[in-house]
Amino acid sequence: MKHSRRQFMASSALLGLFAPWQSVLGQQFNTPWRNWSGGQVCQPAGRFSPASEDDLSSFLRSTAGEIRPVGSGHSFSALVPTDGHLVIIDQLRGLLNHDAELMQATFAAGTRLGDMGSPLARVGQAMLNLPDIDRQTLAGATATATHGTGIAFTCLSGFVTSLRLVTPGGEVIDVSPTSDADLFNAARVSLGALGIVTQMTLQNRTPYKLKAKNWVQPIEEVLETFDESAAKHRHFEMFPLTHSDYALTLAIDETDEDINNPPPSPEDEAAFGEAMAFWATLPPKERLPQINALAEQIEPTEAVDESHKILSNIRNGRFNEMEYSVPLEAGADCLREILRTIIDKEIDVVFPLEYRYVKRDDTWLSMSAGHEDHAAISIHRMAGEDYRPYFDLIEPIFWKYGGRPHWGKVHSLGKVQLEQLYPKFRDFQALRAELDPAGRMLNPHLKKIFLG
Repeated sequence: MKHSRRQFMASSALLGLFAPWQSVLGQQFNTPWRNWSGGQVCQPAGRFSPASEDDLSSFLRSTAGEIRPVGSGHSFSALVPTDGHLVIIDQLRGLLNHDAELMQATFAAGTRLGDMGSPLARVGQAMLNLPDIDRQTLAGATATATHGTGIAFTCLSGFVTSLRLVTPGGEVIDVSPTSDADLFNAARVSLGALGIVTQMTLQNRTPYKLKAKNWVQPIEEVLETFDESAAKHRHFEMFPLTHSDYALTLAIDETDEDINNPPPSPEDEAAFGEAMAFWATLPPKERLPQINALAEQIEPTEAVDESHKILSNIRNGRFNEMEYSVPLEAGADCLREILRTIIDKEIDVVFPLEYRYVKRDDTWLSMSAGHEDHAAISIHRMAGEDYRPYFDLIEPIFWKYGGRPHWGKVHSLGKVQLEQLYPKFRDFQALRAELDPAGRMLNPHLKKIFLG
């Protein structure tokens, strides 16, 4: 039976949310907070869910102690866990205003990325790009430099034209390139360390449709022409299958064709789920012929839809992830070494990797900040598995090639290493200390990053 790459993805491993509690100050909660994957847990002193910007400002002015903002909990790193108060921004959501002439729109920072496409379409706009998963809040996605795919596109933070920041002391600041260029370039990727962002204005464009083409191709063939493919297509990436010679390959381009995006059949989804379950029963060194055989049966597929429906996907299978970016010229060699290590060390993983290009930007702390475009490489483990042995083995390979960590993904770097990777890191530290002299926004993870 022939299968499609899309059906494989829907049924494969590529496939903690919480309600907006309103806390009473000082009230103790016995329910722990967990992130989307369940890999990060904490028991905060309380939860506060502001209904407005004024509520948030009043809360910050009238309280002391550690606070951490929370979006959808989709970060896999320890950005949120705290013994202090969680500030949940779920109620700060929705389209606030738009400018038809400039093609810009302002959203409340708690808006989920997946809830932005329809309201933008109603005002004649569409986002320039989106990440693979759209459950993140706008504030959380930009704070961690979350990105999509495409050598012509920066991370989402690069589309921000202005924002509003409520400092740890409760001061409300409108930030733009003209009001304070340094704060603007720091606050667009802030790790939630400068205060709490309440709204953002994004540069958009007119609505458009995209056509996604999916096929399977030998990994080395894809790598040999990756630069040309990335330049040719609006979006181009691949998902190398571990213990295999093949990659699932995806190219996306604008189109005027009619929408045609049928869901995968339940029968084929079940078939691939069974296949992957079978692979997991085999010793890693015996998987290559089995996986190659199935990969060779996967037929190309195409889908056409509105841009936001093609760029992002629903992933029901929860996982943990590590992602680093490396300079473009080092990307292929870094990927090859990771895949070779997985085979040589017989790592028991069936979750595909992800490999794509991201355009450089002028923020201070994004993975692609500076003068070079970057290749982003991701590895994954299903949420029920212990990711640490796998990630601990692969992470030094990223370091070898000058990799920078995705702030929302698992990594182990601290202040000393990060100061060497980001030319503006010390500038960010100084600005953070100025805005938050008491260190209210710093949990143990951020203290490691900024204080050492």
